[in-house]
Amino acid sequence: MSSKFLKRWEERDGSRIKAAIKPTPSLRSKIQIASKRIEAQIQYLESSLTNLAERDKYLFSKVVDAYSKGQQHRANIFANELSEVRKMANLMMNSQLALERVVLRLRTVTQMGNVMAALGPASNVLQNVKTGIAGILPNAEREIGDVSMLLNDIMAEAGQTTGIGPDFDVANEDARKILAEAAMVTEQRMKEKFPELPMLEQPEGTGENFSQP
Repeated sequence: MSSKFLKRWEERDGSRIKAAIKPTPSLRSKIQIASKRIEAQIQYLESSLTNLAERDKYLFSKVVDAYSKGQQHRANIFANELSEVRKMANLMMNSQLALERVVLRLRTVTQMGNVMAALGPASNVLQNVKTGIAGILPNAEREIGDVSMLLNDIMAEAGQTTGIGPDFDVANEDARKILAEAAMVTEQRMKEKFPELPMLEQPEGTGENFSQP
């Protein structure tokens, strides 16, 4: 690693006069800022998931109650809404887990200075999460998009300093692995946190079959 990069990694750049007027954060500081901004979105998603879990619990009880009383049409209405809530929860949980893995990547960068290998996949994952929550969580969408642009700027700055550019093929492949891992964990956690509706016996006097969400 060049001494020029090490200096830019740890220190603010610019002349003394420029630094005194408006100091430019070091690469390390910029990455730490990005990490904190992502962590804030993780907490936001966690709060949203908690609200969805409460809604899910309410709808779950309504489905069971309506079905036990032979109110098939009413049960199906609640079941359909329950299905939509769980789709939303799956998306949010998947996004949250992907962002957690991005933060782990960024923490590795602050320790090792391995900028290109970590930030390329991280930026790709953020873009994927941003697309996934588009139109659903507009504030999170904007913030994640801004952080992704920040990471791209950091990579550009590091590339100018080191003369080494990102390997896009490797970055894309690493991003796919991160997203696949997040999806796998999401599937397991959804089963644990959102139980399936029980297979209830059809009440006497009704001939309809209950459809699970």
